[in-house]
Amino acid sequence: MKYYLVAGERSGDMHTANLMRELQKKDKSTIFRFWGGDEMLKVGGKQVKHYKEMAFMGFVEVLKNIRKISRFLKECKKDIINFEPDVLILTDYAGFNLRIASYIKKTNPTIKIIFYISPKIWAWNTKRVFKIKKVIDLMLVILPFEEKFYRQYDCKVKYVGNPLLDELKKFEPDSHFIEKHQLRGKKIIALLPGSRKQEIKHNLPVMLETAQYFPDNQFVVAGVSNLSTYINTITEKYPSIKIVTDETYQLLSIAEGAIVASGTATLETGFFQVPQVVIYKMSKITFEIAHRIVKLPYVSLLNWVAEKIIVPELLQFYATPSNIANYLAPLLKGNTQHDQIKKDYEQLLEKMGKAGASQKAAESIWEFVKK
Repeated sequence: MKYYLVAGERSGDMHTANLMRELQKKDKSTIFRFWGGDEMLKVGGKQVKHYKEMAFMGFVEVLKNIRKISRFLKECKKDIINFEPDVLILTDYAGFNLRIASYIKKTNPTIKIIFYISPKIWAWNTKRVFKIKKVIDLMLVILPFEEKFYRQYDCKVKYVGNPLLDELKKFEPDSHFIEKHQLRGKKIIALLPGSRKQEIKHNLPVMLETAQYFPDNQFVVAGVSNLSTYINTITEKYPSIKIVTDETYQLLSIAEGAIVASGTATLETGFFQVPQVVIYKMSKITFEIAHRIVKLPYVSLLNWVAEKIIVPELLQFYATPSNIANYLAPLLKGNTQHDQIKKDYEQLLEKMGKAGASQKAAESIWEFVKK
């Protein structure tokens, strides 16, 4: 079986790599060709382009790079058609991947098109579901409420569980982590500013400034290796704040609290049952555009899954150091809201179900393709 896969960012690379491993178990002769990252490359196959070249975020950055994105789209479309895969698997990265799906469906309708990790159309631009229904043969979703959303539009959909639970199951605490990073002494507040340059640019500075309100805590940034130089540049004014790179789970496993940029990391922090305040800042232009077209009850995935506010959310100009401190302090151990957030996290885990998303996704793909 020949698979062509497209993952346009760090988390998609990780989840798609796990899916590839499960597909290999189904068929040892599987051939992979892909746009993705280092994790997918470890599994094997031919990497056409690394996701780092495609990591554009926000309306402004996309507009600035529109020519480059258009060129990537043309390259990807042409490469898929030339490769003639049996199955095209598109992971998240909706703006790019839905355009790829539309083209392939028209050009070679014999290729089965599967979308893994749904775009957030339930949050905004719901009308895109009709396009998805036309061009996607099978939608594999990772949030419990998404299956119900798609079924009401008669889309072919299956909830496979959340792949983050697979990562959590594999996690083993490093007994030397605290000593290695010299973190003994103060309780830890983890800072998770995101994995993209634009996210870090807008969210990390205000996280760092919040440290002044917690002199008895050690603030630690969860960094990523591909942006380590950039992160170091931002944090150099704060010599007391430490950085750990590519060890987010180790950091969360010892953290007392966290300040988290809205995204997948809010769920990960919840799975480790670390009290958190969710923030999100972006460029003024991007915020003005988003504010006009997006009307949401919640911003963080964690609150979406819970279907209620279980962690505070502070957006744009509300995300100030003093506001963050005022919301975070009551959540920490020994304070008023600590026990409640722990109970809410336990209920969240029950909703998410068990690990095994990658295996279930591979089984769903295999069964669908073999019909």
